[in-house]
Amino acid sequence: MQRRGLRDGAEALRSPRPLVVLHVCCFLWALFSLCQNVGLPNSARRDSDDTYGGRWKYLTFINQILQTLLFGICVIIDFILIFTTARKRSVSSRLLPVKDFIFSVLVFPVGLFVAVMFWTLYAYNRELIYPEELDEVNSSWLNHTMHTTILPLLFVELIACPHKYPGKLNGVIGVSIFGSSYLIWMLWVNYASGIWVYPILEALDIAGRMLLFVTSYLELLAFYFLGEKLTALLWGDTQKHKKQA
Repeated sequence: MQRRGLRDGAEALRSPRPLVVLHVCCFLWALFSLCQNVGLPNSARRDSDDTYGGRWKYLTFINQILQTLLFGICVIIDFILIFTTARKRSVSSRLLPVKDFIFSVLVFPVGLFVAVMFWTLYAYNRELIYPEELDEVNSSWLNHTMHTTILPLLFVELIACPHKYPGKLNGVIGVSIFGSSYLIWMLWVNYASGIWVYPILEALDIAGRMLLFVTSYLELLAFYFLGEKLTALLWGDTQKHKKQA
């Protein structure tokens, strides 16, 4: 009964006009959060923010880019569906697979990983992930825009729209490419500049870093499969919903 109630509520929300309002709000919030991150001054301890890619070193920032991109695409699709005729919706149909891939393989697992990993380490020892010095330049509410409000955005999109997941092998490959690319990027930054992106990496020895990397990869995969499972529970056959959309 609870599953049916969630699905019925999602179907009602999914009508064109409420959905476009929802996506516009999500996009504006994601864009606002991203702009606030970009506008943050650097602390004395984190003067490395301006070196080797600046904030692109941080998974939090990359995740904000991905969320903003996702909701931007959602808004484009919604407006096309509302304001164009059926014959002129080929752009929307081409964007739908892109939206589904970005959400399923990138936005949902990466966003969940960022929030869970950040707040777990923060609760254990904040100096490992978010040193106290950062409070001088980043207020508490801005911290939450980067590491907390990303979760409601994920689950709003999960509930509001069905997403077609790729085959398991393709999904695992996509997550693995993203995870390994970010790992290589972090290692390159350290090799080229001597900077570890996160304080926890400075505190660990080689064995500890390897364990952290492997654990993080498995966690990212687990979050991908969690998103797939939740989508199946909420929407059942997503292919059926795509044909009806």
